[in-house]
Amino acid sequence: MELEQIQAPVNNQLLADYWSKDTAIHAFFDYAYNNEAFVARAAYLKNRHYRTKELAHIIRDYMQPFGISTQTENHLQQLEQGALVVVGGQQAGLLTGPLYSVHKAISVILLANEKRTQLSTDVVPMFWIAGEDHDIEEINHTYTIVDAQVKKRGYSERSKFKTMASTTAFNQEALTQVIKTTFKDFGETEYTESLLESVLVHASESTTFTDFFSRLMNDLFENHGLLMLDATFAPFRDYEKAYFTALIECNEEIAHQVVAQEQKLADAGYAKPIEATQNNANLFYVKEGERFLLERKEQHFKNVSAHVNFTKDELLKLANDNPQALSNNVVTRPLMQEMTIPVLAFVGGPGELAYWATLKPAFHALQLQMPIFAPRLNITLVTRQVQALLKETELTVAEALANKVEQKLADYIEQIRDDESEQFIETMQHQLQTQYEQFEMQLKGRYQLNGLLEKNMDYHKRQFDYLQAKIEQQNIEQHAVAIRQYNTVTAHLNPNKGYQERVYSPYVYLNEHGKTLIDELLALPMGISNQHKVVYL
Repeated sequence: MELEQIQAPVNNQLLADYWSKDTAIHAFFDYAYNNEAFVARAAYLKNRHYRTKELAHIIRDYMQPFGISTQTENHLQQLEQGALVVVGGQQAGLLTGPLYSVHKAISVILLANEKRTQLSTDVVPMFWIAGEDHDIEEINHTYTIVDAQVKKRGYSERSKFKTMASTTAFNQEALTQVIKTTFKDFGETEYTESLLESVLVHASESTTFTDFFSRLMNDLFENHGLLMLDATFAPFRDYEKAYFTALIECNEEIAHQVVAQEQKLADAGYAKPIEATQNNANLFYVKEGERFLLERKEQHFKNVSAHVNFTKDELLKLANDNPQALSNNVVTRPLMQEMTIPVLAFVGGPGELAYWATLKPAFHALQLQMPIFAPRLNITLVTRQVQALLKETELTVAEALANKVEQKLADYIEQIRDDESEQFIETMQHQLQTQYEQFEMQLKGRYQLNGLLEKNMDYHKRQFDYLQAKIEQQNIEQHAVAIRQYNTVTAHLNPNKGYQERVYSPYVYLNEHGKTLIDELLALPMGISNQHKVVYL
């Protein structure tokens, strides 16, 4: 396994500006991303009180059914004693979802290890599972590569209700089927049988998307002590009672500040990532597993679809008596994390960076600081097969990431064109056209054919076109192996004209490299930076 770090094409201006020193985006955060910021943030956290003993107990209870490794237990004990936390999170995708979920976890672990050394204090890695998210269509599928093309494989069961991932029960037969179909697409390697068996065991022990996700992630990262917590875990919701109260008490101010800050972000030349409104309560009401966004009107919190209309006092009572009935959105989730966890840094992707840029005054409204935002690692995995194809096609990973393979393929197809046959057909067509014109002059004034000659010539033109197309088709087929090489490179490195990490699950590469892939990635000398990590397997 070898690591190469390259400067990938800039496809997110906000992220590019975040990595630059003198840009307007830094005014939207409390900290820059540098060593001095981590020292200052650690000092700030040491002067605040967090209920870390209780939090560690909750996390242990959550992870117990999945198995707690020695390193995980070490981190839990450190958290009990007040360790700082590096947090990242994601939805509970099928087969862990796209690779960037795993890349976030890797980023969290590497950053925690780095800062533990730098700050000479305990820092533990934690993965916040957004089990409260209810867009099941976004997480119920995965992708494979079939015949050098990207293939979508989805869980077949559908629900008419927008239930949360943590409350959406699986159909075990449908889940088993999509897992087996997906692994069949991977192809047989020395690792396939044991890997498939392990995944199927985890699936059989799971009842929901979040449950399955947690088991797989715990299995992949057991040697590194990644702490995990589902936001919907009932004991954690109880732990959050006082913090929901704070969000409700300050609800109007939070909404006002986010709307104003988002407008400032737009005025600075960036988009509006949230499209926040003054009346959005930024809290969901949970009813029978479904989430309903609350809207604040005249000191009431309403949702017409859920048939609920709470006064402020009633919502405060609900937060205290039944916090499981409340859920955070993109605005209040970071605030909740800051109140419940001693967050040294939050690891996120470009989309999260955008909406975090709207939240600084919301943190301040609750007398909180924003934690340091750490952009997650961007990683592209290059299998041995793809390495060989890159050499054969004289392509680089950088060219593939820049979406240049398509043009290279077009150039290759242009090179293999049968110009001689094409020229011969053009000559025949021109000769026939000339003869038709001569024939038309000969018949002129003698017969009334009403465009019959033109129609007849059009017929012959279509036949010439058909002949040309058949020649081109057979020519392409004769060079199918070479063309497939280009398509395979694209499918692996630039699927759907995007990064590999946004499409494939890690199991595509675990099947190729073995379960030690995660451990070996974490052993590479890489850290969070603006460089794209290319890993040759």
